[in-house]
Amino acid sequence: MKLSYLTDPSDEQWERLRPLLPCAKPAGRPCSVDTRAIVNFIFYIIAAGYAWRMLPKDVLKWKTVYHYFRAW
Repeated sequence: MKLSYLTDPSDEQWERLRPLLPCAKPAGRPCSVDTRAIVNFIFYIIAAGYAWRMLPKDVLKWKTVYHYFRAW
């Protein structure tokens, strides 16, 4: 069961945000990480002001979220 946080965008907000995110590269292996979960945790870090290593461990590793944050 996935936990939800107050900082998670609603379904309507997610539909508006999704087209703004970069698409996966056509070559190489497909993305194995849920993009919405990455966005949720980025919002969580921004709102809470935590260090990256303090991300909850219920879904993703902090290094994965930080990688996408830096890439985007």
